[in-house]
Amino acid sequence: MRRSWIAGVSSLLLLLPLGACAPSETGQEAAGESGAATEQSTLPLTAGAIPDQDPEVLQRLYTKLADYLEAELGVPVEYKPVTDYAAAVTAFKVGDLDLVWFGGLTGVQARLQVPGAEAIAQRDIDEQFHSVFIANTATGLKEFSDIQELTQIKGRTFTFGSESSTSGRLMPQHFMEEAGLDTAQDFKGEVGFSGNHDTTIKLVEAGTYEVGALNEQVWLDRVAEGAVDTTKVAVIWRTPPYFDYHWVISPEVDERYGDGFADKVQAALMALDPAVPEQKEILDLFGAERFIATDNDNYAEIEAVGRKIGKIQ
Repeated sequence: MRRSWIAGVSSLLLLLPLGACAPSETGQEAAGESGAATEQSTLPLTAGAIPDQDPEVLQRLYTKLADYLEAELGVPVEYKPVTDYAAAVTAFKVGDLDLVWFGGLTGVQARLQVPGAEAIAQRDIDEQFHSVFIANTATGLKEFSDIQELTQIKGRTFTFGSESSTSGRLMPQHFMEEAGLDTAQDFKGEVGFSGNHDTTIKLVEAGTYEVGALNEQVWLDRVAEGAVDTTKVAVIWRTPPYFDYHWVISPEVDERYGDGFADKVQAALMALDPAVPEQKEILDLFGAERFIATDNDNYAEIEAVGRKIGKIQ
């Protein structure tokens, strides 16, 4: 009996250290959850933009903005360029981009494909944005103010910017249709799609196309830089105002970085201060004095026009 009792105690003592050293199931789960949360929070916030200008200009702008946001938000921020407007929408849809600078049309297209996505900020100039129609001076076309005088460009060669550009295609086509122009029939040859605003300027300046439409801000910036030969190309018409460019953010950022993170991004964009030289440089590259709040409802007209011309199904 005694020998049996001693053997039992010895066996129990041998098992105790093993039990003490083994983590509980709850502890393992907690460690796993903590590790997953840490990994999630260190994933980079990926930012992108529609490629509406020269790629070198965009790279400089968004690299500076990514550095600013990283410092403000306390998470890694990475700028990812895309090849075209459709690629920006697709990248946002599949989650490759979390925060994107869209035009009015592409912003609507992207939000319709990502439930919960929000328009959070726009430049001060975007609530009253304009396109301009430019013409090669050899055409003899002069500047006008009445929309009905757009019929003067009938029978000319004409180029838009990107097919999905709000300021370089959607709204110019909308206003042309209001003036009674049919973009499929009323121009010499097929209308062109240059791909971006800078290229539109170059093509009209060179006489490749007689008339083109583009973002007014890009036009003003390039003229101010001396990058346009105004003896060869000039503005002939400025459109009525409409809402355009804006930042759209994915709902997934709140899941990754915590509730309210989208609000922090909005606050950081709106905090860009022209009195701070490094931040003024970013604002200047955007052609803005500041960023202001916006919301999805502001782009209802853009959505309606997009559906009318078949760019939104």
